[in-house]
Amino acid sequence: MADKEYSSADIDTGKPDHFPSSDVTDGYERAPHRAMFRAMGYDDGDLSSPLIGIANPAADITPCNIHLDELGAEVWDTTDEAGGMPIEFGTITISDAISMGTEGMRASLISREVIADSVELVAFGERMDGMVTIGGCDKNMPGMMAAMIRTDLPSAFLYAGSIMPGEHDGREITIQNVFEGVGAVATGEMDDKELHEIEHNACPGAGACGGMFTANTMASIAEALGLAPLGSASPPAEEESRYQVARETAQLAIECAHENRRPSDILSKRSFENAITLQVAIGGSTNAVLHLLALAAEAGIDLDIEEFNSISDQTPKIADLQPGGTYVMNDLHEIGGVPVILRRLLDADLIHGDTMTVTGRTLAEELEKLEKTGELPPEEEISAEFLYSVDDPMYKQGAIKILTGNLAPGGSVLKVTGDDELYHRGPARIFENEEDAMEYVQEGGIESGDVIVIRNEGPQGGPGMREMLGVTAAVVGQGHEDDVALITDGRFSGATRGPMIGHVAPEAYVGGPIAALKDGDIVEVDIPDRSLSVEISDEELESRLEEWEQSKPAYTSGVLAKYGKMFGSAENGAVTNPAAKMDK
Repeated sequence: MADKEYSSADIDTGKPDHFPSSDVTDGYERAPHRAMFRAMGYDDGDLSSPLIGIANPAADITPCNIHLDELGAEVWDTTDEAGGMPIEFGTITISDAISMGTEGMRASLISREVIADSVELVAFGERMDGMVTIGGCDKNMPGMMAAMIRTDLPSAFLYAGSIMPGEHDGREITIQNVFEGVGAVATGEMDDKELHEIEHNACPGAGACGGMFTANTMASIAEALGLAPLGSASPPAEEESRYQVARETAQLAIECAHENRRPSDILSKRSFENAITLQVAIGGSTNAVLHLLALAAEAGIDLDIEEFNSISDQTPKIADLQPGGTYVMNDLHEIGGVPVILRRLLDADLIHGDTMTVTGRTLAEELEKLEKTGELPPEEEISAEFLYSVDDPMYKQGAIKILTGNLAPGGSVLKVTGDDELYHRGPARIFENEEDAMEYVQEGGIESGDVIVIRNEGPQGGPGMREMLGVTAAVVGQGHEDDVALITDGRFSGATRGPMIGHVAPEAYVGGPIAALKDGDIVEVDIPDRSLSVEISDEELESRLEEWEQSKPAYTSGVLAKYGKMFGSAENGAVTNPAAKMDK
């Protein structure tokens, strides 16, 4: 930006009172601060503009984030051209897919908290006026949105886009096929050569995992919450349309800063209800339950885990996407993206059209605008075999179920990817960690009817609440998608399918009932009744828990020990922040 006429005597930039950057740009006392900015090439024109932070977790750690340097540069240039002062800064990411099934997966949920903490700290410490937060891999999204909520700075969220599907034997494949292939090889259903070919073709480039897994679920939810512009979730990572979204998001952040439009002006109980409705209608990741609870807590909005049940009960599932189906995010993009789903839900009066969005217009107004510009095709022109109507849905109820009972008084989470009337009853096979369970599965130990129980993997007990895609995919890959259940106080990947129940609360480490289970106990999973229970008396369960002793923490120093002590229960989002609503 070119220098304006600006002398050392002219020490007031004329910024609005709500711009925190005045703290470091205005007054003769801030000459040292301005000198530091000048060392980085900023000039007088920049110093009189809104300071827009660009939080970017670019990294070579994961294909989800490998392209974020280029995407961040697009945001930087657009911000500068639009009259802002762009300042890009980095934060961490963890590749869930690469850490999956290893001890390193304990870092995944912690990374959500570290991302939120680090972005909050930079924005607060450097007196930013607004932000564009960028997310690529699973925990980036809720971490960035949490930071937006905590700082309550005028902000817009930018998703980095998903990977295109690979191809094998004439069909589209994703990382889900690779994980399930491991289980198939273990039982001889697939040979090493075919798995090798799938490995080489499943992930053809940059972007997050292509199904309606956690990254795409949370990106879609960002639209429903109003924190990201409509239509921004579905463009693939490596298409030009993704960079157009980056430019639009940067311009929105500038607009929000000038108009003082903040997350607290956008988020409400009704916007969270919209997000849950979208999640259950598209068969989104179970992780979104955890993250929505956490984001609501950050915003000071009262959201109870049981509300996922009530919304799911009245919302049909209308999209047949992976992991339960065969289609991916790019397929949804080609017919209009997430707004197509939102419009169908709005027309059926299942979501609130009056909720606010980052544009300053309501959700209903934004959908109408997209229709007028042609970005959202007319309903009669949309024909896709994976997309159903509300009146004639794929399933009459949504995909997310919250099960409670004597094993999970604080709730547990299941995503229905098959028979939503499933009832399963069988003997418990107890494992104190994921590794032992994986060994049992890979050695062919599981039998039809088993209930695999993996405990001490919760937010505190893990610590970090590991995802179990390796185990669940191996079970499915061995042909036990419908006749073996798995329950855990840990989590599942968004790519998990089958009767897999996670987030069991309270967790074993703090003395939840799952800690009292013994090998051979009969466990009942009743989806229609929304219950998860063990067939022993209340007296027996209480007696076992009285004899239970808490295990020593797995880590006594370092970041895992610190966050392990700080995590709250999964039923409240496993937050580490006190999450009291700030005075705005």
